[in-house]
Parts: sequence; C-alpha cells; structure tokens
Amino acid sequence: MLLDQRRMGILEIIERKGFASLCELASEVDASQSTIRRDLEHLEKSGQVRRTRGGAAYIGESLTGFEERRHLAADEKHAIAKAVVQLISPQETIILDGGTTTLEVAKLLSGLGLQVVTNSLPVVNHLVGSSDTEVVFLGGYLYPKTGVALGELTIESLKRVHARRLIMSVGGITEEGLFNTNSLLAETERQMMESADEIIVVTDSSKLGHSELVCLGPLSKVDRIVVDKKISNEWRQKIVDQGIELTIAQ
Repeated sequence: MLLDQRRMGILEIIERKGFASLCELASEVDASQSTIRRDLEHLEKSGQVRRTRGGAAYIGESLTGFEERRHLAADEKHAIAKAVVQLISPQETIILDGGTTTLEVAKLLSGLGLQVVTNSLPVVNHLVGSSDTEVVFLGGYLYPKTGVALGELTIESLKRVHARRLIMSVGGITEEGLFNTNSLLAETERQMMESADEIIVVTDSSKLGHSELVCLGPLSKVDRIVVDKKISNEWRQKIVDQGIELTIAQ
C-alpha cells in the first residue's frame, strides 16, 4: 500500500469511529504497529488526530463528499464560472483544482483549445469528451469522497508542470489568508500555487470572513478573486486594499 493511501486509510478509519486503537489500525491497513505510530505522528502534526495511549482520536474536519458540496450555492457557482471563462484566452495552459466551482468552470471551456491540468476526476470525466481540450491528469492517491488526487505523487507531478493560470477554490478567506477544510489538501494546493503565473481564487461570498482548519497561504499570493454579487461592501474594500483584482459575477 502506498504511503499516502495508507495514511488516508488510517484517517478515514479514525474519522468513522472517532477513536481507533493501534491494534485495530494495524489490522485494517495491514501494517505493523511501529509503522502506524509513525503515521499517527504525521497525522497529529497536520492537526487531524490526537494520539492517545494505545491509539488516536479524531479532531479534524472531514472532507465533505463532492456530491454533497456541488449543490451548495449552485446559482452563485454557475455565475462565477461564467465570469472566470471570460478571463481565459484560447490556447492557454491552466490548472483546475478539485472544487465544485472549478467543475462549473470546466463545463464552459469548450471551444477555447486549452490544455487543462487537474487533480480532479470529476473535471477529467467532463473534459474527456471535449475534442479541442487537452487534459493532463495528475497522478496520486485518489481520495474516494471527492475524486481528487492528493499526496506526494501528485505534488511531484505538479513540480514538472507550469501553467499560465491556476483557478482554485477555497474553504474560507480572511485577512490572514486562504484556508481549506482539510490538511490533506493543503500541500497539493500550495504546490499548485507555485506552478502557475497567475492565481485566480473562485469563491461564493459566504466563505469570506471565515477561516478553516488549514491556512494555504497569505492573500498576497492571489492575483484575482472572482465572487458572486452578494459580496459585502466591506469585503470589496478589503480585497481592493490588498491589491487584488476583484471580479464580481452578475
């Protein structure tokens, strides 16, 4: 079993049960207890579990299933996607992350002749039928709840990629920076940010002013934010004050 696959399997077991012993984990993922201890140490550092005597308890936030998330703020996501596509030029190379808003963007890319790099199986499944779109799917461990490839293999693949733009979603935005709901996503998304000339964050306005478990980086890394028209005047000003281009989808 791959390292990332084993650790994510351990996390899923602890999340499901709330607490799992070393013996249970070793049996379910077919690894030694000493290996499990090292994996738990890694997961504890990432803020997902707390090690206890003989096992570990879950303290993180779960990755909500893709189908559950895609129906939230659906109208806002569609409007944001339409606004984003207006910013993309034909023949570009872009990176799309595994968010539900970026899937809406993918649905509107036909005819642009793009090269699309993504770690999202839902995005790939949609684009594979487009004759004028070249798709590069990043390898790695495929997280079953979301259909997103994560981990060391994905990061190594991203290091060999360079794109004109990254279009990425987030779990929250505050003046301190960008946040996501699960630490398993963080390293992969940070590498995506390093692999693109321009970073475009797509978000519905409900995420503004809210932090999540993991900080992805400061707002200063973002070139443009595309948001729905429900954004408050206060947040319009905060984004502009940061020197970030703001596009409000109508």
